[in-house]
Amino acid sequence: MADTDLQNSEDRQVCFIGLGVMGAPMAGHLARAGLQLAVYNRSRAKAENWLKEHPGHRFVSLLEARQLNTVVSCVGNDSDLADLYLGNEGLLAHLSPGALVIDHTTASADIARQLNSAAEARGIMFIDAPVSGGQQGAINGTLTVMCGGSEQHFEKAETVIRHYARMVRLLGPAGSGQLTKMANQIAIAGLIESLAESIHFATAAGLDPHAVIDVISKGAAQSWQMENRHDSMIRGEYNHGFAVDLMRKDLAICLEEARRNGARLPVAALVDQFYAEVQQQGGGRWDTSSLLSRFAPQKN
Repeated sequence: MADTDLQNSEDRQVCFIGLGVMGAPMAGHLARAGLQLAVYNRSRAKAENWLKEHPGHRFVSLLEARQLNTVVSCVGNDSDLADLYLGNEGLLAHLSPGALVIDHTTASADIARQLNSAAEARGIMFIDAPVSGGQQGAINGTLTVMCGGSEQHFEKAETVIRHYARMVRLLGPAGSGQLTKMANQIAIAGLIESLAESIHFATAAGLDPHAVIDVISKGAAQSWQMENRHDSMIRGEYNHGFAVDLMRKDLAICLEEARRNGARLPVAALVDQFYAEVQQQGGGRWDTSSLLSRFAPQKN
């Protein structure tokens, strides 16, 4: 949707909370689009560094955001969201009726539903909108955004989200965005493990793994992971994005939800344990493609 959808001056005033590897470039896209941006981050230095490259200003206190009609957040986990939005000191108790909250945190469907219920009680619009596409997707403005909430709230949120997404879709009521992100992480976990095993097998068979991937990536085995991660995996470089620690957080959410809804996730559960092995090797901050490191010869 075009900027003409955001002509109202109040709608153009946005508070963006959370300037991590994903949030900082997402907020940057909003600033470059001409929105009047205020940013907040628990680490003051991150906010100040962001302001060196983008127009806007920094909120010292979260309660300053109550003056705005649009709040976008991208923080760590369920407890961060509860602290940010719920209770007497949370933002939902202070935002004006009619305000819009868009949350890009990857969290549980339960917290999304809690936030939605609390928002509804105050006449505030809420959309849970976790993202996929990694740091490069955030930088390039090509994220996939999975949304949960009402049609009316989504229509308003989409005008903001489109500035950093190439795909944004409403999947159902509150919590549906988080459930879809879980499906995304389940698929990724299996794909990366299969790719790691394929590279390991090709190497053990005496083949050139680069040549093997060049061939099989043109057929039915092709995937984003194969196209974008095989080279760094073969070189043993694991500093290219989403960390193992964060993937284990996400898989824990997936497995807990599966226990609740009766889904069976044997591969996801197994890969989660493989990631635990990577953590034990000291690779908690390596990217998720580091599953291949489990096959490397161990030093005595």
